[in-house]
Amino acid sequence: MKKIKIAVMGFLMITSFNCKDVKKEADKAADTMEEAADEMKEAAKEVTEEVNTVKFMMEPKSDSNVKGTVTFTEADGKVSMIAMLSGLSAGEHAIHIHDKADCSSADGKSTGGHWNPTNTPHGKWGAAEGYHKGDIGNFTADEAGLATVEFSTEEWCIGCDDETKNILGKGVIVHQGVDDFTSQPSGAAGARVSCTGIIQ
Repeated sequence: MKKIKIAVMGFLMITSFNCKDVKKEADKAADTMEEAADEMKEAAKEVTEEVNTVKFMMEPKSDSNVKGTVTFTEADGKVSMIAMLSGLSAGEHAIHIHDKADCSSADGKSTGGHWNPTNTPHGKWGAAEGYHKGDIGNFTADEAGLATVEFSTEEWCIGCDDETKNILGKGVIVHQGVDDFTSQPSGAAGARVSCTGIIQ
C-alpha cells in the first residue's frame, strides 16, 4: 500500500509540475501575442502617418466643359498624381502646375505662369537643358473626351519646408493644346481649359 501511495503522490506531483509548466508556456505565448499585436498597431500607425493624400475638383475655364478630379498622394518620399478628366477634345493636351492656387479668372490666367522655383528654362520633364517643377507634360484624351493622367516624382512634396518641392499653394492647369517643350516660357500649349488650386 505504501508503494501505491508513494507512486500516486509522485504522479500527482509530476502532474502538478506539468500543469505549472503548461501555464507558464501559455502565459508566455499570450505575452508574445500581445507584444506582436502592439507592434502591428504601431506599424499601422506609422504607415497612416507617412501617407498624405489631397484631392481636388477641376473646374472648367475658357468656356470649356473640361472637369474632373486630381489627387496627390505622398508616401515614402515620393508624390504621385492621378488626374481623371472629361469634356476634352480628342487628342493631346498639356497639363502643368502653375504658380498660384487661384482659379478666380474665367480664363484661368489668375494662376500665373508655370511653377518654376528653381528658375530654369521650360522643357520636357527630366531634360538636361532644364525644366520647370510644374512641367508635367502631355497626355491623350480618347474619342469620348476622357483621360487619365498619372505622374510621380521625388521632386515634389505636400506641405514640406522645402519651397522648391512644396506643391501646396500652387494650381493645376489643363491646356487646350500641346506643350512643344521648346517655346519659352510655357510651351505654347494654348488656352487654359480647366483649373484647380492645391490647398490643404
